[in-house]
Formats: sequence, C-alpha cells, structure tokens
Amino acid sequence: MTTRRSLGAATLATLAAPHVVRAQAAWPNERPVEITVPFPAGGGVDVMTRLIMPLVAQRIPGLRPVVINRSGAAGQLGLEFVFNAAPDGYSLGATTLPAHNSIPLERPVRYRPMEFSFLANIVEDGNCFYVRSESPIQNVQQLIDMAKARPGQLTFGTTGIGSDDHIFMVGFEAATGIPPMIHIPFAGAAPLIPQLLGGHMDLAAINVGDALQLKREGKLRILAQANRARWAEAADVPTFRELGLDIVYGASRGIVGPPNLPPRITERLVAAFREALADPAFTSEAQRQLMPLRPVVGREYAAMALEIDERVQGLWRAKPWRNT
Repeated sequence: MTTRRSLGAATLATLAAPHVVRAQAAWPNERPVEITVPFPAGGGVDVMTRLIMPLVAQRIPGLRPVVINRSGAAGQLGLEFVFNAAPDGYSLGATTLPAHNSIPLERPVRYRPMEFSFLANIVEDGNCFYVRSESPIQNVQQLIDMAKARPGQLTFGTTGIGSDDHIFMVGFEAATGIPPMIHIPFAGAAPLIPQLLGGHMDLAAINVGDALQLKREGKLRILAQANRARWAEAADVPTFRELGLDIVYGASRGIVGPPNLPPRITERLVAAFREALADPAFTSEAQRQLMPLRPVVGREYAAMALEIDERVQGLWRAKPWRNT
C-alpha cells in the first residue's frame, strides 16, 4: 500500500538520482540525435548515413536524427568529436574501418579505436585493382610478374596514406612477396580516377563501387576484387580467393557511439538498426545506390571491428606505412 511517506521517499530518490539516469529515461525525446559524418557531404559514408537513419528513427518513437558533416584529417576530427561526446545517446557517428583503426597508428589522436560503442555495420565495399581498358596488365598474375620484373617502377593510386585502399595494397604486397610499388596518394576517389583514365599511373587500388560505372562503360577494368564472394554488381570479376590468394579487404562503413553508451540505449539502437537493415525499402535503395551491404550489429560488429584492428596492427608491425 502506497503511503505519503513512501511516495515522498520515492520522490526524493528520483531527485537524488544521477542526471544520466534521468536522461536515459527521457531518451530520445529531449532533443535531436546528432550523427557526425567525419567526411564531406555526398560521399559514400554520408549517403549511407542519410539513408539508414530515417529508417532507424521510424523504429524508435521520438528519435529525430540530424546528420552533421565534421570532416578533416581523413576522418580523425569527426571520430574525436564522437569519442569525446557525452554517452547519453544524443551523439552518434559514422565511421569506416580500417581507416578508423589505422589513424591512431600514424599520429596522435584523441580517441581509442576499440572503445567506441559499436552499433551497426552497414556497408562493406571490397577493394580491387582498377586499370585502364587498354592497360597491358590483363590479370593479377601479370601484375605480380611485372612488379617483380620492374621493381620500384609500377605506380598505383589510393585514396590516401592509411586508407583502406592503401592497407589493401600493403596486404597484397605482403601476401605475394612483390617489391613495393610507387604509391600516389589522393584525397579521395574523385581526384584519383581522372588521373587513372589519363594514364598517369599504372593502376588504382580503390573500392569496387568507386568506379563501377566506368567499368560498365568499358573505360576501366577490374583485375580482381577483395570481397569474400563476388559482389552481384561485379559478378564477372573474380575474387582474390578464387585466384588462390587469401586477400580480403574493404571499407566497412557503419555507425558507432561514444564509449560507455548505456545498455538500455544501446539495445534500443541495435534492435532498430537490425530491423532497418532488413527493410526491403532500404535494401532496394542501397542496390540502386550501388551500396554493397554487410549488415552486422551489436556485439558481432564489435567482434568484426576487433578482427580488423588486429589485422591492421599486424600489418603495421611488419611494415609501417606512414611514408610509403
């Protein structure tokens, strides 16, 4: 039986509770939830975030997502912002592995890559080798043979030092034993592709989705893709595993929160992402956007991130790439 005394005690207990407990109870109704994209608007991570978040919001009453681009230092600034935000559910962020993991190896940062709250991986765009349609390099074995016959002469472009593309090439060189090729880093795929088309490099180590339309137009070819299995949009391109090379690399893009996100909030977000990623409207639009999906949520996503982190750490110990 409830008495005035017990009711008063309950009220005092509520007033004395930490602010974070009261905030959890109110989440997500107090204010909009900001999702930081650590790259400029219009890129793959930005498009992915703006596509998935409205569907997540449909599954959490009161959630009002606002996507904010905080680009700079190859994603470092945005990741630092999310990592150091209050773990109250009102600040989330997009990320891309393995760049998420490689940046702290190269320079001081204000985040620890494996301490984020991992919510959902959405996209995995495998790496590959693109060459011009008229390139004399017809397949991966020819590339290996040429690299060995002409050490230090072949040139390749990537979207930056420490990017998933660059780490893919470091892994390829390690797996095949070829001497290092000459690396030409760019600030993204947009400035790289015209240089490849113009014949200013021998090949590009980028994501399959970066130049798929040019492949369809016959201007570029893909030697092999580093996906686990052939992506349906590039079904005519063999995987490295089919060629006898255990090489699986790509850009894994997803959504994370700050460290120590409360379990109650984390569970609601993970459940909403799981449902949204299975929504036919989402999968249909992702296919239209040439967005290769790999839905992995919650603890499985954290385990996936750890596996990638360990691989990156191993490559770094074998051959630091800061100046390669």
